[in-house]
Amino acid sequence: MTNGFIVPLRRRRDLAELGYDSRRIRRAVDSGMLTMLRRGVFVRTSELAPLTVEDNAVLRARAYSAIAAIPPIFAGRTAAAIHGLPLLSDDGKTHVVSPNGRPGSGYEIVRHRGLLDNADVTEIGGLLCTSLARTVADVARAESKELAVSVADAALRQTAYRSPGVYDEAAAEALKEAARRTLLTQAVGRVQARRVLEFADGRAQLPGESISRIRLAELGFAVPSLQVPIRGPRGRTYWVDFGLDDVEAWGEFDGKTKYGALASAEGKSPGEIVAEEKLREDWIRGVTRRPVVRWGWGDITDAATLGRRLAAFGIRPNPSRPGTSSPKIASA
Repeated sequence: MTNGFIVPLRRRRDLAELGYDSRRIRRAVDSGMLTMLRRGVFVRTSELAPLTVEDNAVLRARAYSAIAAIPPIFAGRTAAAIHGLPLLSDDGKTHVVSPNGRPGSGYEIVRHRGLLDNADVTEIGGLLCTSLARTVADVARAESKELAVSVADAALRQTAYRSPGVYDEAAAEALKEAARRTLLTQAVGRVQARRVLEFADGRAQLPGESISRIRLAELGFAVPSLQVPIRGPRGRTYWVDFGLDDVEAWGEFDGKTKYGALASAEGKSPGEIVAEEKLREDWIRGVTRRPVVRWGWGDITDAATLGRRLAAFGIRPNPSRPGTSSPKIASA
């Protein structure tokens, strides 16, 4: 559950109990001490600083739900955040499903037309939203392929990942099939959504890995192996993000916070983690006789940029080998 569920909302009546009249509330907002999320709903501004994109989307949903006459059903990007899926960027909107006859989208609220079965709706943390399968399908239909694949990969990981090296293919396919069924009643974006579902793989651990897979497909590489185990020293197992098997190379995506997060989790300094990563990488090169190339967010802005990074290490797609075509996500 995201931190967006944790930050307390303060209604006018809550602030009144603390001695805040309308004038004092206005001064607190003007000074930056309070932030008004919606009319009559506030948070302490200091509590917003550590929030992620996903946290902010959930917080906006909670604020809207607090003032809505009828409990809203959140959809699309907002539902994805409520489910704990990545958004990549913040559109500043709150997405809901509206029954027929309701007004269209307005300021900060995007209303999506559509009929929902009972199975299409779930409750998380007191908020109603579209089910995981419906959310994946809706995002796949309406959003960029980068966001759509990141959300689908994360949903599959949430559903089918059990432990390193253990991925429940049956559970993953069941979620994909449930998402496909919801597409039967949708008129827009079905082709793109089906391509996203075909391409999605919950073994991708991070949005950066999901986008890397898109770029590799756009460049013409074969579908890579994901989270490949390499036997390490003293019985250890090293896991490699991408096995570029058609060109006999390994690929690793490094997010901005990777070393800091690892250091925090393992109680080590970032310097110790970097040194261990170097030893790990040397071992993988030595025992597999394959090159290892790393890339980060700046290298996956487009396919050409990642292509130049790989080419600098002598790694290029090999069209002469069989099986070099990835699913058609590149043209979605």
